Amino acid sequence: MRLAPTRLLSSTLSTPKLVSKRSLARSYAVQAGGAPIAEVFDSKTKWLQKERAASDIHKSRQVDYLRDEVAIRLCDRLLDIKRDFPRVLDFGANACNVARVLTRQEPDDHSAASVSEPISRKIGNIVCADTSEALLYRDQDLPFNKDIDITRHILTSPEYVPYESDTFDLVLSSLSMHWVNDLPSVLAQINNCLKPDAAFVGAMTGGDSLYELRGSLQLAEQERLGGIGTHMSPLADVRDAGNLLGRAGFKLLTVDVDDIIVDYPNVFALMSDLQAMGEANAALRREAGPISKDVLLATESIYRELYGEQQEDGSMTLPATFRTIYMIGWKESADTPKPLERGTGQANLTDILGGGGRIGLSEVHTEPEHMENGLKRAAIELVEHGSGIIRAVI
Repeated sequence: MRLAPTRLLSSTLSTPKLVSKRSLARSYAVQAGGAPIAEVFDSKTKWLQKERAASDIHKSRQVDYLRDEVAIRLCDRLLDIKRDFPRVLDFGANACNVARVLTRQEPDDHSAASVSEPISRKIGNIVCADTSEALLYRDQDLPFNKDIDITRHILTSPEYVPYESDTFDLVLSSLSMHWVNDLPSVLAQINNCLKPDAAFVGAMTGGDSLYELRGSLQLAEQERLGGIGTHMSPLADVRDAGNLLGRAGFKLLTVDVDDIIVDYPNVFALMSDLQAMGEANAALRREAGPISKDVLLATESIYRELYGEQQEDGSMTLPATFRTIYMIGWKESADTPKPLERGTGQANLTDILGGGGRIGLSEVHTEPEHMENGLKRAAIELVEHGSGIIRAVI
């Protein structure tokens, strides 16, 4: 599901705000946490970046607009789960942004049946875990700490979930998993520490995030240096999220994508905010040293020419797109709904579709072969603009 992009103002322009739309369960082998099989990111570098970013408390809080907005959208999904959560884990908690959002009054102010009490009333205890001590304890003196039972836990590695099986009633993760080297292993460990029929709800930066900056940098380096370097970390694609959850043993999967567009006065403000967030490049094969002045000036000019937007007051802003992948998966239990076995259907697909409609489906063609239960086998052609034809056989 794709929602309309949301546009925010960066901290450099003003206080960030919304400016436009808006029996026994099957057991699984769990890979031991620790060093990943293949490393893409330098975990030590990422830890240092977050520690340095959190050392400037004022600036660090000022650039929390993105994490806070994603945390709000993540917690909105909890409103649809009608149950309490005695023990909750926030894995990769950063500055406990999710915990702070959980204490908000009127968390469902956009719905006709609004919820007035904070979501934290449904939570017994939340464990906020992160590798960066400075970032994790940055806001420990703020008032929201008194409104929720919160425990902070420093992780030794972003690849290891150090909790026993069947410990938590809910696991959350917001904007931290895009720095994990071995996502299948971490998701499997999260599944292991969940109680049966408990949910994992996560948000991860992915897809074409910051494609404007990525393209402008590549064009600038090609022009000035005759080649391109690695300045942007690789990100997971939305098409992989469901496969990763399924591989980790989750059931009843839900994956959707949301774009948040933030306006910046120039490319230097964008890069400065990314650094203050602790979100600078941490890829192992990144280029050593800073980007040269010539390349930065060329990047600014190209970015402004390709993506700059004229505002009503005559000023020019540069939009930056942050694409977030939201994931929901449930740990299997004896009560988990399961699909019926093949061949148990009681209706003919051609009768339901009436010979083939044109609303999202092309004509339905039936094959002469019959299945064991007497139903015909039907092939449906699904038309997807720009991607050709996908054929599904039922």
